[in-house]
Amino acid sequence: MAHICAIGGGKGGSGKTFICANLGFILATHGKKVILIDLDLGASNLHTLVAQHHPKTGLHHFLNKSVKDLSLTAEATDVRCLFLITSLRCSLDAGNLFYAQKQKIIRAIGQLPADFVLLDIGAGTTYNTLDFFLAADQGLFILTPEPTSIQNTVQFIKAIYLRKLKLILKQDAFTILAKEVANESNDGVVMSPLDIVDRVMKREPERAKYLEGELNKLTFRLILNQHRSHIDTHLGQKIEKVCNRHFYSQFKFLGNIAHNERVSDSIIAKKIFVLKYPYTATTTDLKSLANRIVATRIEQPAIREEYAYV
Repeated sequence: MAHICAIGGGKGGSGKTFICANLGFILATHGKKVILIDLDLGASNLHTLVAQHHPKTGLHHFLNKSVKDLSLTAEATDVRCLFLITSLRCSLDAGNLFYAQKQKIIRAIGQLPADFVLLDIGAGTTYNTLDFFLAADQGLFILTPEPTSIQNTVQFIKAIYLRKLKLILKQDAFTILAKEVANESNDGVVMSPLDIVDRVMKREPERAKYLEGELNKLTFRLILNQHRSHIDTHLGQKIEKVCNRHFYSQFKFLGNIAHNERVSDSIIAKKIFVLKYPYTATTTDLKSLANRIVATRIEQPAIREEYAYV
């Protein structure tokens, strides 16, 4: 069964697609079958970063029922073991999928024959974005050191929590709790989904135990991209501590990805960065990140450095 990783965050421009493409490349060069799926519906560009300039198939064939098996839309790349499912030719309204369409995609993703499936999730907090993120075995939050990016990531985490609460508590029960919390606040609004969680924890012990167990199943990883030398090297660990202190889920900081001016050069050249610039701190960081992601699967051995791609 494939290990599904959702790569997302609250803000565009943090490097989600860049990291997705390069992680997929590294994992594939170590013999892991990897399927990349571009779920940034309406703003698809993952194909460009893996040099698939004219993909012939994609998610649109699955949505319009041209094919029944999502795996048939996975197109081979120039890298052995690396495949891509693009959403490039999806219709303009694909960003507003019907619930049944979304569930169909999620079920199909879980059945893909691969070692790893990496989901490139779009920015924002639409239900599509949140539900695709929650469908993964682990969610990777990509953020940059800027305060705005950190703030947006926290807001994205809260949106994930809000969506999960609605799914756990069901819509009617959630609405009642939200109204009660809002009525007790000074300005009549729910400032955070954690307020709803806290209410359940304090007043409904039996439901609280179930709720806490479900939220604790969520596994999130933090990746600090575009890290520069003058930035606190422990910033990621500090964000991890704050998240674990205030949320009921499990957060783990996976590492920094060094800033490199040549990232934009590789994108313009439509080349995978770690292939074009193998001897850089950024490539070393990406390889270390891939190693940690592989290590999260108990049955999978971590990548051995002597076989690392150069």
